[in-house]
Amino acid sequence: MKYFKYILLFTIIFTSCKTTKNMIDANATAKDISAKKVAKKHMAASFDKKTLDAKLKVNFDNGKTNQGLSVQMKMKKDEVIWLKGTKFITVFKAEITPTSVKYYSSVFKHYFEGDFSMMKELLGVEINFEQLQNLFLGQSLLNLKEEDQNVDIVNNRYVLSPEKQAALFDIFFTINPAHFKLDEQSIVNAEKDLRLDVKYPSYNLIDNVIFPSGINIKAKNAKKVTAIDLEYKSVEFDTDVDMSFNIPSGYKQLTF
Repeated sequence: MKYFKYILLFTIIFTSCKTTKNMIDANATAKDISAKKVAKKHMAASFDKKTLDAKLKVNFDNGKTNQGLSVQMKMKKDEVIWLKGTKFITVFKAEITPTSVKYYSSVFKHYFEGDFSMMKELLGVEINFEQLQNLFLGQSLLNLKEEDQNVDIVNNRYVLSPEKQAALFDIFFTINPAHFKLDEQSIVNAEKDLRLDVKYPSYNLIDNVIFPSGINIKAKNAKKVTAIDLEYKSVEFDTDVDMSFNIPSGYKQLTF
């Protein structure tokens, strides 16, 4: 893959918890309620802290390469996501804002500075800052209140899908009745054999915040399947976060 080295390093960077953790009791029963009410409860469960400071274990596997990194992720909600990947030494840093993506690797001496085309290359679908932020927090990639939804109960979970699916993609959100966070979300383009699945195996209760214990991302196209597994090792909320970021001089610029 032409840009595999930097895509690997950049994607391996997303996600870390430090405080008491309690597992969520997921034995709630999905009751027969309207799609509108399910969507409302999911939106009400949104992350409401100002900052996040997390440490993660991340593994990347595309069938040819299997590699893991330790990643520190800092977030100012709705403003910036900062990432630092290490494996004995610092491998990369990244800064993502609503308008730009910046990344550099001190190992490969290259950098990227531009729009979200890097994320589209990785995941196979257009994604913006808010959607990426939601992905890390267990929230839906789309605003469920903006479009009318259908609801089904499958395996004791609510499955929402837009009444009017997008022209190119079918979209599905699987919501856990115990806390109304996501268990899974999928974007599918059967015609082009494209599929993005994001799964949340479980949630912890950390300082009264329902937060994912990890995230499993699988991006599939006609040629390959890429899996990115994230495990949150520690998480802190509403702390002072240092997000200094400067691309060193002399590095080679990457373009798409």
